[in-house]
Amino acid sequence: MRVLDVSQRAASWALASALLFAAAVLPAQTLEAQTFSVIHNFTGGADGGSPFAGLTMDKAGNLYGTTTFGGSGNGTVFRLVFKNSHWVFQPLYSFAGGTDGANPQARVIVGPDGALYGTTQYGGAGYGTVFRLSPQPTACKTALCPWKETVLYRFAGGADGENPFSEVVFDQAGNLYGTTVLGGTGTCNTTNTCGVIFELTPSHGSWTESILYRFTGGNDGGAPTAGLIFDDGGNLYGTASVGGLNNRGTVFQLMPEGSGWSENVLYSFMGVDGDQPASSLISDPAGNLYGTTIYGGSTYGSSPGGGVAFELMPSSGTWTQTTLYSFGANNGDGIAPYDRLVMDANGNLYGTTSAGGPGDIGNIFKLTAVSGGWAAAVLHNFTDGSDGAHPFSGLIFDAKGNLYGTTASGGTGGFGVVFEITP
Repeated sequence: MRVLDVSQRAASWALASALLFAAAVLPAQTLEAQTFSVIHNFTGGADGGSPFAGLTMDKAGNLYGTTTFGGSGNGTVFRLVFKNSHWVFQPLYSFAGGTDGANPQARVIVGPDGALYGTTQYGGAGYGTVFRLSPQPTACKTALCPWKETVLYRFAGGADGENPFSEVVFDQAGNLYGTTVLGGTGTCNTTNTCGVIFELTPSHGSWTESILYRFTGGNDGGAPTAGLIFDDGGNLYGTASVGGLNNRGTVFQLMPEGSGWSENVLYSFMGVDGDQPASSLISDPAGNLYGTTIYGGSTYGSSPGGGVAFELMPSSGTWTQTTLYSFGANNGDGIAPYDRLVMDANGNLYGTTSAGGPGDIGNIFKLTAVSGGWAAAVLHNFTDGSDGAHPFSGLIFDAKGNLYGTTASGGTGGFGVVFEITP
């Protein structure tokens, strides 16, 4: 079995040089009339540094995100508010690195109560936390008023899970679900356990963890770095970065069954069709699933490959995989897409690559269905780092069709940026 040193990767994805291999140099198609703007440059200080995760938008159009480092040294949660024709940056919380958590790797989400919910990969009892952030109960008398953190759960680092990389998701009853990349009882190699899927249930002001599934690292997959999504039937879907029939990762379904849950592997990657999925999935109205893999694709034969965007289509109880696009095969289109795709109303897909392009520091792309397949177009190439570098996160839309995202490094301070693309 291929060794996956997820503990080392968790320490800093910004330093994932092994994943940022050389790209081809000829340009791909570039779309015109796209306006790219940096709306915040991180300094690595009180505002944070290295935002690996993407953004979340509330109903008022405010942006929320996390940085893995900076603040007090252990990462931050921040907000961007649009006022008087420009974006105003507001630090909301700085992790102390103790029992409150450290180094968030995932984005926060807005809960049914309007509070923010997220995970840290370290801190707590040493193995990560699930937390809630809410405004202070009394009126703030200063311009920068930190929010109040409540730790919902501290992972013990054993059978209950260890190092959550993923965001959490709510069900309709108000329970939280997520994954940890380590922990559980399976063994992915001589040093690493294989991760779990967990549920947190609220009761009388506290939260109780239940383990829905523990990965073995075999055909069922292992080391899930991404979050989960629900379908209308209450089933959960996600990706595992290793394991499967070919040890190239899986797409899985978790179904409620009696008093427990059962796992169903929908697809095992083979390499030429993708390798090491790290992204969360999205679904379209027909129930098709979409995601990315870091490696693999048509350039897989003599190298790790540049990664793929894929679709899984259900039909009569089985799922058919289609590789929509292989990155790195068409020169300058970017390589190593880490995070989720986003779909517009016309069915076009958008995302980021963490490397490749003219500067070998990533780009922002659009995939459009054409006769016989899908075509890639570059919305923005990160070239010299001044506008950002290495976007590991996915994108989000606002109501006007503008796109927002982050880069883990680059910008004027070198610690990453938040950017906007207007059509």
